[in-house]
Amino acid sequence: MSEAITPLEKGRVQHPYLSFGQYMQKKHGERVHKLSLNASFTCPNRDGTKGIGGCTFCNIASFSPNAKAPDSIETQISQGKAVIARRTGAKKFLAYFQAYTNTYDDAENLRQLYDRALAVENVIGLSIGTRPDCVPDAVLDLLVEYQNQGYDIWLELGLQSAFDESLARVNRGHGWAEYEDACTRARNKGLKVCTHLIVGLPGETPEDSLVSLEKVLALGTDGIKFHPLHIVKGTQLAREWKRGEYQPVELTEYIKTIVKLIRMLPKDVIVHRLIGTASEDILLAPAWCSKKWSVLNEISRQLQIS
Repeated sequence: MSEAITPLEKGRVQHPYLSFGQYMQKKHGERVHKLSLNASFTCPNRDGTKGIGGCTFCNIASFSPNAKAPDSIETQISQGKAVIARRTGAKKFLAYFQAYTNTYDDAENLRQLYDRALAVENVIGLSIGTRPDCVPDAVLDLLVEYQNQGYDIWLELGLQSAFDESLARVNRGHGWAEYEDACTRARNKGLKVCTHLIVGLPGETPEDSLVSLEKVLALGTDGIKFHPLHIVKGTQLAREWKRGEYQPVELTEYIKTIVKLIRMLPKDVIVHRLIGTASEDILLAPAWCSKKWSVLNEISRQLQIS
């Protein structure tokens, strides 16, 4: 397969795995979409608590549509609902607190913020993106409280790799031990955990990604997100790439690796994402990251024929 994939119709992917969309459709009887939010959090790896500058690949604009001077939570949800309604007609939503570390505050302050999102009509739950070293029991108990009220709650833990040396190389500021602790405590309290893993970290091979997933599955997780390490403007990784010190994963290798990773998943582990995208105005490489639907269709095709 060449680096150029023939574009297929957007949204026509047939999933030979349990996708998040399929899971939510079955659970709620209709489409449910995540609405990405920026609640103006920071990160202990940026504010000096653990480090300054953040992860080498981190530019918040690469994954948050509200990166610059975000509007209020209510406005962001309203705008997101309008966009999704035009695309799919979905009427139910999860408020996805995505940008930076969304548990990095006192539990009572978090309660006020989460309450605002849940107060919006047709928001039926929360998906909270955070670091594994920022989920004290008080925060987990708050999420359990919401879950006991009938809300659909997901805790999304950004592990990225199970190799401490890889995490140190990208200045992650935590290791496997913090993830193991946070994931175990969350799942013991009955919370659903979605684990994030990156394919193509500096110094890692495709086989390392398989080992990382193996460790995650051995510990236990309810959902998984995979995405390639993409290079965006304004990051340390971009400077390393320009100096020739890092080369991103190629498309053929990424698809081959993802197919292997999916085949490792138990049937009840929910796939939240298989590729991450960045806006074209900041994406430097790999260019194929912007071809989301073509890549997803090719992954499904490979799964069905191999």
